Amino acid sequence: MKNIVAGVLNVSYRDVGPSDGPVVIVLHGFPYDIHAYDEVSARLVQAGCRCIVPYLRGYGPTRFVDAATPRSGEQAALGADLLALMDALNIPHAILAGYDWGGRAACVVAALWPERVTGLVSCDPGYNIQDIATANTPASPETERRLWYQYYLHGERGRAGLAANRSEFCRLLWKLWSPTWGFSESTFTDTAHSFENPDFVEVVAHSYRHRYGLVPGDPAYAFIQEKLAQTPPISVPAVILAGADDGVSSKREGVAAVRGFAGQVRRQVIEGVGHNVPQEAPAEFTDAILSLLDDH
Repeated sequence: MKNIVAGVLNVSYRDVGPSDGPVVIVLHGFPYDIHAYDEVSARLVQAGCRCIVPYLRGYGPTRFVDAATPRSGEQAALGADLLALMDALNIPHAILAGYDWGGRAACVVAALWPERVTGLVSCDPGYNIQDIATANTPASPETERRLWYQYYLHGERGRAGLAANRSEFCRLLWKLWSPTWGFSESTFTDTAHSFENPDFVEVVAHSYRHRYGLVPGDPAYAFIQEKLAQTPPISVPAVILAGADDGVSSKREGVAAVRGFAGQVRRQVIEGVGHNVPQEAPAEFTDAILSLLDDH
């Protein structure tokens, strides 16, 4: 593991592969960590890539530099963290790949700083930038049921529940979101250590409150959020991966599945796979990344 000060964070990250290879940055989601990319990163290194795998804010050994920095989990902060990491590592451009929170960070950078992105792999919903202005529009009852954990975290009971039951809460989400993934207890435990980060609960609670407009964001990122509120299109070459058995992401078809993308984009549905696509389907995830290298 390596560490580097990047923006407001001291980021802990894995950096593997040849230093002169094409750079791929892969980003985990909630509630997961860098172990989601153990096999993907090994495959990328074998293909000659330099692969960077950071712990997001609030996870694992990554820490805030200043105790006074707001523990925000908003999308603008995640995007700013990724851009700051690229700057700190002197990476002018890279392929970005992620899912859930990590996919959101990748989409934010791809939309607002496309000159830094040679390609994007994003998992469902694909265009993973939140439209906060419409966040309180009711969805179907089935969709609302799947989002119970978000509403739970809107209140202090949920925040206290996550704080008291970090592993149990996250293990339940793994099971609900990837019902066909028979992960072992050791696989879960390897990742669960990351939830002991002292900022985990605060960052997670803020994320699920901010996206519904229930709490203010960090003023330092207001200019980014203002741009994101315009739902900017993503113009870089992109691949969208969807787990057919994803227990939380809304299923989209046809035009809706690629909405928000203005450039070359293709979508692949992977049978027998749930929400944690890179860990459940590392070969397909790696192939999606390498296809963008081939196209570049």
